Amino acid sequence: MRHQVSGKRLGRGSNQRKALMKGLAIALLREERIETTEVKAKELRKFVEPFITLSKTDSIANRRLAMARLGSKETVQKIFGADFRKRFETRPGGYTRILKMAPRHGDGAEMALIELVDYQLPAEEA
Repeated sequence: MRHQVSGKRLGRGSNQRKALMKGLAIALLREERIETTEVKAKELRKFVEPFITLSKTDSIANRRLAMARLGSKETVQKIFGADFRKRFETRPGGYTRILKMAPRHGDGAEMALIELVDYQLPAEEA
């Protein structure tokens, strides 16, 4: 029994689950909008939002923490960049939005779109 154990297993071992969250977090922070399953999106929200909170105060210690947990230098540079920080400096939390989509055609999995709350569609998509 899993009494009071938080988080979903996602059908993976702990190392695979950590690698999955790391990869999804890097993709979300780089692209600012990704499509994944609903369960993964809900778990990803818990994983990504602390990084945005961490990036609000730019310090070497915070950059090292983010680098240790993400492992992507480009992503860490982006979230600690001045323009990215300004977007979220007044927001007290809730940096991501999950929008439910139609089920996946192949296996019927519930799909979701997870994006940063201030995401703007590029000009060619709008």
